[in-house]
Amino acid sequence: MRGNDHGILEGHGPVRYGPPLPDDGLPVLPELAAAAAAADPAVPEPPGGTPSLLDAACGYWLRRGLPTEPGSTAAAPGGVPLLLALTAAIGGDVLLPRPCPAWWEPQARLLGRSVFHVATPAECGGVPDPYALLETVRRVRAEGGDPRLLVLSVADDPTGTVAPPEILHEAIEAAAAEGLHIVSDETWRDTLHHDPARTTVLIDPAEMMPEHVTVVTDLTGAYLPPGLPAAVARLPATARGAALRARVLDILTALGAVLSGPAAAAAAYALGEPPGITARLRATTALHARVAAAVHRALLDSGGLARPPEAGRQLYADLDRLRPALAARGVGDAQDLEDRLSERLGMPTPGGHRFGDDLAALRVRLSTGPFLGSTPQERMTSLTTPEPLELPHVQRALSMLESALDDLRADVKGWESPR
Repeated sequence: MRGNDHGILEGHGPVRYGPPLPDDGLPVLPELAAAAAAADPAVPEPPGGTPSLLDAACGYWLRRGLPTEPGSTAAAPGGVPLLLALTAAIGGDVLLPRPCPAWWEPQARLLGRSVFHVATPAECGGVPDPYALLETVRRVRAEGGDPRLLVLSVADDPTGTVAPPEILHEAIEAAAAEGLHIVSDETWRDTLHHDPARTTVLIDPAEMMPEHVTVVTDLTGAYLPPGLPAAVARLPATARGAALRARVLDILTALGAVLSGPAAAAAAYALGEPPGITARLRATTALHARVAAAVHRALLDSGGLARPPEAGRQLYADLDRLRPALAARGVGDAQDLEDRLSERLGMPTPGGHRFGDDLAALRVRLSTGPFLGSTPQERMTSLTTPEPLELPHVQRALSMLESALDDLRADVKGWESPR
């Protein structure tokens, strides 16, 4: 029985069964664990974050060319409550690129807000096509809607792409011209793969239109383990930005969305970017980049499609070219594809419908973490070896993917008409 807005089986709901952020699968750095352990969990944290945490966030943004004062920042126990508070404070209808991170849309739905997805350009995900954005905003207003908020991501989950500066600038200009406030999710901005053959320069939307942009970074993406959730926001340094921050702090207080002492201490330590943190991040990013490139090659060799991954620990596969072979196996939509590949590969492969994409489209997000091994020892070996793709457990995982895709490709070729 199909039972909700996305036509997903009742037991596969988009919230309770939605995919988490892609994990690096590695043990926590000892110094990060020590920073968390040194905090007193009995001491309550203030809503919005301690001065030490906000100062660390300001230093983090300053090193990225965004001078910031503590009075323009806020912290919360993860990106989910922070985006929820921002969405509630800004009000109105919400516009999201298609596809988008699985955790964005539920925040707006929970508040009873209408959500409108906007197509992304061919070059990247995470950012709406500027012309499609303008058309959507004007259509929504003509139908009595009240669009006020655009959420986007320059380094995108689920596609693993980075938005080219010119496309990003056009989208930001279009949104600002229509009076939209922009929330830029920058969870993956520090995980760029730096492939010389295709690296896209990352430009922060807050550099382009600082008075219109709030930056959100969920530190669980690149810096913290899931058990220490923390996120920070940088709001515009304007009177409207100050009013928005005050409202966000009110909402976080009402929700009881306060950081734990250990999470706040770990977040402040990570945002200070000591050598151990930066070295681990460089090493994990390089490892995931190599695995992502191998997965991408396997997808293209099979006849599938995927944009080249440029950031993060994920890529977005379109298997529509294999639809005949998949249909013969009872796979007719993204939920079916998710079920089949998750079972065949022994790893989560969430369908595109979980990211706001069309249920009928045969798309899935593949995370690179499960390819690194099934035990902490295997994953650490993947991190420390010079040639991770030659490790038996990595080769085994890649071979399983190639085998699953090759079976489908062989079927499709067998059904093609002779030339």
